[in-house]
Amino acid sequence: MQHKPLDGIRILEIGGYISLPFGTSMLCGLGAEVVKVEKPVLGEDFRRRMNDGSPYFRQYNAGKRSLSVDLKTAEGVDLVKALVPRFDVLLENLRPGKLAAMGLGPEDCRALRPDLVYGSVTGFGSTGPLADRPAYDTIGHAFGGLYSLFSDEGRPQLAGGLSADLVTGLTTAAGVLAALVGRLKTGQPQRMETSIMEAVSTLTADGITQAFELGHDPSRTSRHPQAQNFCVPTSTGEYLAVHLSSSQKFWQSLCRALERTDLLEDPRFAEYRAREANYFELVPIVEAEFARKPKEHWERVLTEHDVPFAPVLSMTGYLDHPQVRHLDLADRQPDGLALLRPPWTFGGERPDRSPVAPKVGADSRAVASEVLAAEDVEKLFATGVLYES
Repeated sequence: MQHKPLDGIRILEIGGYISLPFGTSMLCGLGAEVVKVEKPVLGEDFRRRMNDGSPYFRQYNAGKRSLSVDLKTAEGVDLVKALVPRFDVLLENLRPGKLAAMGLGPEDCRALRPDLVYGSVTGFGSTGPLADRPAYDTIGHAFGGLYSLFSDEGRPQLAGGLSADLVTGLTTAAGVLAALVGRLKTGQPQRMETSIMEAVSTLTADGITQAFELGHDPSRTSRHPQAQNFCVPTSTGEYLAVHLSSSQKFWQSLCRALERTDLLEDPRFAEYRAREANYFELVPIVEAEFARKPKEHWERVLTEHDVPFAPVLSMTGYLDHPQVRHLDLADRQPDGLALLRPPWTFGGERPDRSPVAPKVGADSRAVASEVLAAEDVEKLFATGVLYES
């Protein structure tokens, strides 16, 4: 049986959608037992009335256990309170104060288990003028400034991915790991809070630095002259991305790969600062060279000359790439869904993820039975406080 770093750690998850479930899915992949608290019958909204068949729900919840309990009832809240001492971590992403109103706030739970790690994920933080606002991925992109970095001439462009939600999940996982280490060292309870707004700041550090260096707000094209990057079509219509940074070595390597060593003597491009100032003159020159030959030629030549580059892959292209397959990053399911495995290896081994997402309330009986007698569990099922598919 594969040993995982978080074997023996138990996490109670109260929340849904993407940011929190993605974070706990990472922790689950590292060995933690995650019990997901869901409402009766339909469960979490991201099941989309498909129970365990929703691709989104499967991606972010495979390997977890489901406790379907009605937290609108006193009996349901009492059950969760009874369970708290059996868990190392409680994580929630409800509106600020909602769990506290039920008697499940940080201080309430700390009274039940003094060394509990209690974590909250919100949209804008638990205090301040925006604390009560709802927030999703798009809101995080907009408020955090990411859309302004995707804009042309002041026209922001929506992003095709969920980077705000996903970075919030990773930030949550990192915060939990830090809190567990802190508890191990001090024996003291740890209160961890983050938000979509705060997590997105980890993605905008470069944009904020650019604004300071440039003296004005950056846009989609602001970074390209500094980073010396290009996205160019080849003669076969496929695109390659090249990133030279400020290293003179890689500029020289690119010129040799293009068989354009004359550019090394051109005063507009000879040095990094000159290339930065004349970047938009350089782009069509580089594009014209790449358009002469097919992608396979350029992949071979750029590799030979040690130029930093990559093909511009689609999602399916990424999953099918030999390097991704070699690293065993995706677990292909019989129906074709790719469940991403944790982005770490330990001792050269990547942690497995269970491919199975739980049905609504699949573990309600077993989890409730940890703290209640069998007849009491049956009463909760009979009254609709507990539910199982």
